[in-house]
Amino acid sequence: MSGGWKGSQRRARLPANWRSELRPAAHARNPTHVCHLCGQPGGDYLDHKTPGDNHNLDNLDWAHDAVPPHCHRYKSSREGNAAKPTRHRPEEPHPGLR
Repeated sequence: MSGGWKGSQRRARLPANWRSELRPAAHARNPTHVCHLCGQPGGDYLDHKTPGDNHNLDNLDWAHDAVPPHCHRYKSSREGNAAKPTRHRPEEPHPGLR
């Protein structure tokens, strides 16, 4: 998997009440940390359901990250790959048709 927070500005964009209010409220709402991605208990990472900086409690829920099945890691990888600009090589004629 990737290097985690290395080079990321994401932590600096979290609101000041992330640890004191949002995480405890998310835990109170879902104390067994049922993963919003696979439906199994034991999520260890508070995830933004939709990408971006919407830190409303409705957009936050638990997901598996460090523990299998690593749902959050796969979701983040998909989102990161989708955000990358696509580069295409120019189409070349087949060498036998020149």
